Amino acid sequence: MLSWDDEPATTTLPQAVRASAPIKPVEALAEDLDLDRPLAAAAATPAANNANGLHPENTGRVRVEDKRIINCRSDVNQLVPFKYKWAWDKYLAGCANHWMPQEVNMNRDIALWKDPNGLTDDERLIVRRNLGFFVTADSLAANNIVLGTYRHITNPECRQFLLRQAFEEAIHTHAYQYIVESLGLEEGEIFNMYHEVPSIRDKDQFLHQFIETLTDPEFQTGTTENDQKLLKSLIVFSCIMEGLFFYVGFVQILALGRQNKMTGAAEQYQYILRDESMHCNFGIDVVNTIKAENPHLWTPEFRKEISDLMLRGVELEYRYAEDTMPRGVLGLNAPMFKEYLRYVANRRCQQIGLDALFPGATNPFPWMSELIDLKKEKNFFETRVTEYQTGGALNWE
Repeated sequence: MLSWDDEPATTTLPQAVRASAPIKPVEALAEDLDLDRPLAAAAATPAANNANGLHPENTGRVRVEDKRIINCRSDVNQLVPFKYKWAWDKYLAGCANHWMPQEVNMNRDIALWKDPNGLTDDERLIVRRNLGFFVTADSLAANNIVLGTYRHITNPECRQFLLRQAFEEAIHTHAYQYIVESLGLEEGEIFNMYHEVPSIRDKDQFLHQFIETLTDPEFQTGTTENDQKLLKSLIVFSCIMEGLFFYVGFVQILALGRQNKMTGAAEQYQYILRDESMHCNFGIDVVNTIKAENPHLWTPEFRKEISDLMLRGVELEYRYAEDTMPRGVLGLNAPMFKEYLRYVANRRCQQIGLDALFPGATNPFPWMSELIDLKKEKNFFETRVTEYQTGGALNWE
């Protein structure tokens, strides 16, 4: 599991990319990806044409040097030999961290929510707005993976993680529905907030344009323009959606939990935060590897476009913070989130080799870094071990 201080497993970039990137990206994938070896049979063929990997000419055994993240002509159905071991390791970690919402006891949350004096109006607003955003956000993420990203990624070990990620997005949607049902909230209100609440609607509409690009059946990679569109979408979903848009809500619900309120919901958010942290870092690894394998995509104009999108993401998420916290509550207030979002945005930019957008921004919530690194200790509510491992014998009787 990665914390804020861990560096993603990225690839050493060619000189052309290093010269153009103002901040040198993290480097830990060199042992998995040797860029000096020739990429045989790696012509820029549209990914949609080889999504099933069944090329008539693919009759030989797959070689490591033939593999690429996008536009690869080697058989995508052959998982090994691995080229990107980090992708397989993240898949295994995701499987080991499996959980289900029903395992979390919601009795204390239900009693607190039903108690007229259990929560303030501002605390109840936070809970409802959080659920209003998240009940559809993970569905958007799953749709983007299943209907778009998956068919354009031409590497089997990365696809394996994407399959696991899609399942985890389904678990997260299930978790939010489980909280809504447990608390007896008005489903029509909660599930329609992404249409009816402007701060939520604006975030979702920002994402829709990138989903529509990849899910268009006519869209194919293989040209510089379309490869940049794919790369842009990957950055938006890993660095902005999962790496920025979720963090105001995470802080708010986990802050409730730290005050011994809504502990069941907070426990589920903690598991979701662990999953999303891994999704974010996987996406960053994919982005940096695509950059290394296709340095011509990382132009000054493209980098400027990504920086502008990140600025827009910070603006949208801060509006959401103001909407959910019109007054100070839980020792938090909206201005604190302005600094936090700037800090997070700097982190995401640096992870993909861009300049920090807000030099000097600091983290006003250092306790969040501890919660992201969940391998260190038990859950802070002492209800269960957070990093439990799945397993056990099957009973056929």
